Order: sequence, then structure tokens, then C-alpha cells
Amino acid sequence: MEFLDVVRRRKTTNGHFLPTPISEEHQRLLMEVAGRAPSQLNSQPWRFVIIDSRETIDAIAAISGESMTTAMSNGTFFERYKRYFRFTEAEMEERRDGMLFDKLPAPLRPFTKSVFTKSGQKLINAARIPQSLGEENRKLVAGAPLLIAVLLDKAENRPGELSSFYSMFSMGAAMENVWLTTVEVGMGIQFISFPMEVPGNWQRIEALLEVPDTLDLMAVYRLGYLPPEERRPPIDWSSHQRKRPSQYVFRGTCATPQTGWDDAIEGPTREGGA
Repeated sequence: MEFLDVVRRRKTTNGHFLPTPISEEHQRLLMEVAGRAPSQLNSQPWRFVIIDSRETIDAIAAISGESMTTAMSNGTFFERYKRYFRFTEAEMEERRDGMLFDKLPAPLRPFTKSVFTKSGQKLINAARIPQSLGEENRKLVAGAPLLIAVLLDKAENRPGELSSFYSMFSMGAAMENVWLTTVEVGMGIQFISFPMEVPGNWQRIEALLEVPDTLDLMAVYRLGYLPPEERRPPIDWSSHQRKRPSQYVFRGTCATPQTGWDDAIEGPTREGGA
């Protein structure tokens, strides 16, 4: 695949993966491309844990599902991220950012317009929708044949110092290399974010992975081979729109938006996640 095609086809996989184990060749390739990312003074602050133990995957899946249920039940998820939610194509086309919830889980559809209100939250909880969504999330994570945990060396990642910024920047570059490579080899990838939303649950994952005091656990991703025909899962959204260059590119100073490029930029070639 041509490099620009890979970049344009990159996306987050929100659905299920094939149960096929990830080959050692592909595992090794993903770690090689991660290690080729740039880093300040060649510090290479990243560390990775490859997780293919079914017991560990199931345990992390359970924590993720529980976390989603909690965040949805107490309203913190909707309150924290409501600025990114879109419920119409027109709104998405105008803003060109955020997530279009055009395929809400059936139990949630009646509450679309009231999801951000206290009364709507009570109705959602009464219908046990957070529990249903949490279980769907657990199944997604548990169905992944491989998880990858990303960590930073605390000797490099020192909060309050420039080294912390450099380390985070380098980690992002390493993971973008991994993400693009999954496109090339027919895999999908998704960040497992919900354990971060609930105090204490990230520490449970750290304990499972026996993370030493010298490292910071920064992220966990689920990976797998994509089925020939991807079906949209119960928890899904569309986010293939991207801002036009005139909305995020400036010429000379921040006071002068770049014009004339909007029609020249090739449109997205992927569907689904961000």
C-alpha cells in the first residue's frame, strides 16, 4: 500500500476483531516500527508490554467494562465529553470534528435528546443502560487476541520539566508508527480508555501488569485482524470528517487563516472511528 493511502485509511476500530492470534512476525514488526520513532536526544523513553495471555486480557476487559458502567452511571462521561458529541449529519458537516452518534445502541436511542440532563441520566440508569453498554465494552476488549500496554520511563518522563513533554511527544510518534502499520498488515487498533475514567481502576491494571515504580503506564490498546466484512457494533459512531485546512492552518501569523487549500485536499477514504 502506498504511504499516503495508509495515512488516509488510518482509523480507530470500534468493532470486533477476528479471533485469530496475532502472528509473532506482526508483533515483532509493530515493536520495530515503534522503536524507530524520533525521541529527544535519542532517549527512547517508551516501553511496551505485549499481552496475549487470555487470563490477563479477560481481567483487563472486566475492568474496562466495569469502568464504562460506572462512568455512564454517575454522569461523568457525558459531562466530560458532551462538547464532542454530534447527533445529526448537518452538525457534523458544519463542525467537522467530534463524534457523530448515528448508530446509538437501541436502548439509548429514546434518550438521545435528554442524555445530558439530570432527568435523562435517571432514566438511563433506571433502564440499566450503563450496565448493558459496559458489558458490550467488556466483550470488545475480551475479544481482542492481543493487547499492548505503553509505558514511559520515569527517568525521562519527569512532570513539570521539558523532558516530560519530550517523552509524551516521542510516545505519540511511536504509537502513530504502530497505528499506521496496523493498516498495512490488515489489523485494527483501539485505545482502551474507560479504566482511566474511574479513580483506582488504572492502578488495578498496573498491578495486573506488575508495573515497577520506575515506569508510568500511559495507555493500553486492543489489536486484532479485521474481518472481511466489518459490522458496526452496538457502541459505534462515525468520525471520518476532518476540519478543512482553513480551519486549522494559518499563514505567517495566527491572524491569517490559510485559504485556497480546502478543495485541493483529498477527502477521507475510511469509515467509522477517529
